Amino acid sequence: MNIKYQTHILACFLAAGIFSGCSKNPVTGKKEIIFMSKEKELALGAESHPAVVGSMGLYDDKNLQAFIGEKGSAMGKISHRPELNYQFFIVDSPVVNAFAVPGGYVYFTRGIMAHFNNEAEFAGVLGHEIGHVTARHSARQQTTQILGQVGLMAGMVLSPQIRSMGDQATQALQSLFLSYSREHETESDKIGVAYSSKIGYDAVEMADFFGTLKRISDKNGHSIPTFQSTHPDPGDRLKNVKALALEYQKANPGQYTVNRDQYLRRIEGIVYGEDPKQGFVENGQFYHPELKMQFPVPGDWQYENSPAQFQMAPKDGKSVMIFTMAQGKTLDEAAQTVIKNYNLQVSENDKVTIHGNQAIALISTQAAQAQEGQQQQAQTPETTTKVATWLIQYGGNIYAMHGVATAANFANNLGQFRSIAQGFKAVNDANILNRQPERIRIKTVQRNATLRDALKDFKMPDAKLGDLGILNGMELTDQVSKGMLIKTLGK
Repeated sequence: MNIKYQTHILACFLAAGIFSGCSKNPVTGKKEIIFMSKEKELALGAESHPAVVGSMGLYDDKNLQAFIGEKGSAMGKISHRPELNYQFFIVDSPVVNAFAVPGGYVYFTRGIMAHFNNEAEFAGVLGHEIGHVTARHSARQQTTQILGQVGLMAGMVLSPQIRSMGDQATQALQSLFLSYSREHETESDKIGVAYSSKIGYDAVEMADFFGTLKRISDKNGHSIPTFQSTHPDPGDRLKNVKALALEYQKANPGQYTVNRDQYLRRIEGIVYGEDPKQGFVENGQFYHPELKMQFPVPGDWQYENSPAQFQMAPKDGKSVMIFTMAQGKTLDEAAQTVIKNYNLQVSENDKVTIHGNQAIALISTQAAQAQEGQQQQAQTPETTTKVATWLIQYGGNIYAMHGVATAANFANNLGQFRSIAQGFKAVNDANILNRQPERIRIKTVQRNATLRDALKDFKMPDAKLGDLGILNGMELTDQVSKGMLIKTLGK
């Protein structure tokens, strides 16, 4: 491709982007370049929602769902974009997180709901997430990335020196994107303080929740330098948000609500940690009590479980196995669907039996597809993808197990793929089938004591005390008083 043609493409790209995207930001009131229209923003949210629900699932608690819907609706009405149809969901994940997608879709994990200790903490995070929507951070981030890519493209087209430093330039732009992300997080913290305060909550509690996040981060070993994170350090945010909250309350004197006991009673019985009914790994086996099946998981492999699929891979990253539900009423129909959906060229197709279950075993190569406007590249063993698939009929369903590797590594992994697939079988152990999750249990403190002693009064094991301190937003040495509500764990 010659320089003249590249420059022409760049000019067209710039003209198509910059001259069609200037708009006024609803929060800042400033004019800025935005490539994502409001219509596209709404469409993106609607398109993203099924994927979010499919990957995480919704948590079934009608009372808690009604609570977040009520508070979210109230906050949406006083936001900078009250015309949006905000929607609020609790997703079935133990991870402590909340997030928003464009168009007004806001999600809280059951993990974060379990870690809030009052309504004010929840309201602060709710305001923060709505702030991402009202300030159009997704659209602004997309614009930043487009401008960065254009800038890098211009440099690599016009300057041989910059072109030879492409990797360094890319890293510099990625650092720039991180700074924009941190700026957005800080802006949303400020918006969260204002929104939660406007519906009557004490935003100082939002600041205290960042103390909980920091403790979770430190416990899990996720503490990283502020300048390397897309989110500001939770410890920094605690101080900054507290200052913002006190500044707001000084300028707007009034009664600001916390509602600790009311919130704790709302989360009585919420599932804490992994939910066994969604499947779990124990003693080198993946068990799924609801599906009543199991298969082996190599001890040195990493894995990830979701409502949509279970995937696992060795640490070298040279192969992966995926377990999921197959589409089709018969094995042959499921096989044809897999072949079509994954664009497979089948070299082996065998009818087999796995622990008494009828199955089909396929060995395939994924057909190469040319990108639009580009010629198809010649495939090599390093770029060709090979797939070993087992379709297993069991319990009224058909399951698919796919072992995937490049052609160069496939032969070395096929034996292990086959061993795992042939290990698929029924579960009959009542201890597995009836496994119950841990749940938050709210208890009334019986005496003035430290949190540690109060938890020991309720027979909490020593191994759980650290987690329970974090769950309660307190240190184990903190004093609690008779009649106070605290979180414990139980079945």
